[in-house]
Amino acid sequence: MNQRYASQKLEVQIMGQSYTLSCPDGGAAALQDAVDKVDATMCAIRDAGRIKSRDRIAVLACLNIAHELGRDQAEASHQQRLGGLIDRLDQALASNDSPD
Repeated sequence: MNQRYASQKLEVQIMGQSYTLSCPDGGAAALQDAVDKVDATMCAIRDAGRIKSRDRIAVLACLNIAHELGRDQAEASHQQRLGGLIDRLDQALASNDSPD
């Protein structure tokens, strides 16, 4: 079964090159945020002056962004576990404070 979803076209620039991208209706802002992140990362790698190949710059940008995402997810997971431990500690302390 082939479903069609409403989408829109978005014209963007990444490292000076134009791309026309499709995104779901209402998704343009999120896509533009992603484009801005990719563009900034690629431009920073290019501007460092050590790598000239657009393909290599793109691969390094993808790796940098994936690493940041993994680090952010690990931090969020750590915060969630820490929050659970604090909740259990609060419950244990509360049960010890209540009169028997």
